[in-house]
Amino acid sequence: MFSIDSAITEFDKALRVVAGISSATRVNPANALPEETLSLSQKRHSAGLMRVNQVGEVCAQALYQSQSHRASDPNIARQFDLAAQDEQDHLSWTTARLRELDSRPSLLNPVWYAASYGLGTLAGRLGDATSLGFVVETERQVEAHLASHLERLPREDLKSRAIVEQMRQDEAAHGQHAQALGAATLPAPLKRAMRAFAKGMTTVAYYI
Repeated sequence: MFSIDSAITEFDKALRVVAGISSATRVNPANALPEETLSLSQKRHSAGLMRVNQVGEVCAQALYQSQSHRASDPNIARQFDLAAQDEQDHLSWTTARLRELDSRPSLLNPVWYAASYGLGTLAGRLGDATSLGFVVETERQVEAHLASHLERLPREDLKSRAIVEQMRQDEAAHGQHAQALGAATLPAPLKRAMRAFAKGMTTVAYYI
């Protein structure tokens, strides 16, 4: 059970994540690349896709935080924490890219965070193997989603593409690590429900 201090800490984390306030431990992969000239439509499209990706990182922070707190195995909790640090890098990078594109994060970030925290809590309560299975399936879907963004981003947008590619590699590694720790295979109906939720979220976040 959480103490008052831990509850306050978690609330502070939530506020920072929702506001896009994060510090990366790794160098932004876009830093060394030139800012190519994009048309207005290309810029808006890139911003929409990067807003979706930023929402994904908000959700990832909520998921990993809630799952880490409910893991019974310290090694699994540590893996969740390590993955969360990578996701914090992603959050920092995508937030910075949105600013460069003269855009903003999703106005619904508090909703996405709360929903994801609830899902992570539920997964954690079902046991470590199920919680790890949730990570494997989530990261599998996210990796496919990021691969599609690499197809959809303007070829001229080298900075966004570099960020998305590094994110894709990291998400694949998170899924592999979760699998190695003993992830259970999730039922097909749950996988479909996860895809439906992700589809709705990404569609809305592109615009709002």
